[in-house]
Amino acid sequence: MALPVKDQIKYWGIAMAVFLVVLWALGDVILPFVLGGAIAYLLDPVADRLQRAGLSRVLAVSIITLVAALVFILLILLVIPTLVKQTTALIDTAPALFERLQAGLTARFPDLIEPESTIRQQLQAIGETIQARGGELINGVLSSAMGLVNIIVLLVIVPVVAFYLLLDWDNMIAKIDSLLPRDHVATVRHLGSEIDRTLASFIRGQGTVCLILGTYYALGLMLAGLNFGLIVGFIAGLITFIPYVGALVGGALALGLALFQFWGAVELADGDTVTYATNWLRIGIVGAIFALGQFLEGNVLTPKLVGSSVGLHPVWLIFALSVFGSLFGFVGMLVAVPVAAVIGVLIRYGLGQYRDSLLYQGQSKDR
Repeated sequence: MALPVKDQIKYWGIAMAVFLVVLWALGDVILPFVLGGAIAYLLDPVADRLQRAGLSRVLAVSIITLVAALVFILLILLVIPTLVKQTTALIDTAPALFERLQAGLTARFPDLIEPESTIRQQLQAIGETIQARGGELINGVLSSAMGLVNIIVLLVIVPVVAFYLLLDWDNMIAKIDSLLPRDHVATVRHLGSEIDRTLASFIRGQGTVCLILGTYYALGLMLAGLNFGLIVGFIAGLITFIPYVGALVGGALALGLALFQFWGAVELADGDTVTYATNWLRIGIVGAIFALGQFLEGNVLTPKLVGSSVGLHPVWLIFALSVFGSLFGFVGMLVAVPVAAVIGVLIRYGLGQYRDSLLYQGQSKDR
C-alpha cells in the first residue's frame, strides 16, 4: 500500500530541512566538493562525446584531465601573475586617482569643491579606504598560513574530486535513478530532464559567455592602452552571468579609469597648474568596446549559447544570489544559480498541475 500524500510530503519535507541544515552547518568545508561536482557536471558531455568516438571512460577522463592541467598551468604562468599585479597596483593607486579627480573638479568647479567640503573629504576617504581594505584583503589572503593552506587544499582536492566524479558520473546517475520512488519515477525523471536541460543551458552556456566576454574585454582594453585593462576585463566577464550588472560595473569601472587616464585632468604641482590634453578618441574606444560587447552578448552569444528557454528572470536570479549568499556565504553564491534553476522548473511544473486541477478550472473542467 502506497503512503498517503500527506505522509510523503512530511517525509520529503523533513529530508529537505535536514539537507539545508547540513549545508548551512558545513559551510565552506564542502566548497572543494561543490566545485569538484560542478566541474564534473560541466565536463560530462565532453567525456560522453569522447566515449561515443570510441574511447573508454577512463581514457576519456584522463585526456580531459590532462588538457585541463595544461590550461591551468598556462594560466598560472601567463595570466594569474599579471592579474594579481594589476589588482594590487589598482588598489595602491586608488588614492592618487581620487586626488586627481579632486584636482580636476576643483579646477573646473571651484565653487563646488571647497577645501573643507564634504564632497572633497568623501572622495579622499573613499580612496584611502580602497587602499587600506583592499591591501589588507590581498595581504591576508596571500600571506596568512591558513589562506595558503586553503588555496593548496582547493588546488589538490578539487581536481581529485572532479576526476572521480567525472569517472563515475553515469554510474551515479543510474544509482540515483534506481533509488527513486517507484510511484513517481516517471514524474521525477521528467523533472530531472527539465532541470538538466535548464542547468545545461544556463550554466554551461552562460559560463562560455562569461569566458568569451571576459577575454574580449581584457584583450580589447589592453590593446586600447587602458591601465588595469586585464583586471577590468576579468571583473566584467566574471559577473556577466548577473543580468546587466557585469556590463554596468565593468563599463563604469573602465570608463572611470579611462577618464582618469585620458581626460584633460588638471593637477596642482608646487603651485603651478599642469594641464593634460584630453584624448577623446581613447575614451571613445573604451566605450565602444563595451557597447560592442553588449551587442554581441545580447544578439549573438546569449541566443546561441544560452537560448531563450532557460526561464530564469533577472530579478529572480539576483534575489537568489542575495539570499543564498547571505545564508550560506560563498558556497551559497555557488549553488544559488543551480538551485534557482531547479526551483524555477518545479514552480513551472506546479503551475501546470494547478492549471489542470479542479482548484483552478472548477466546474468548467467537467464541461
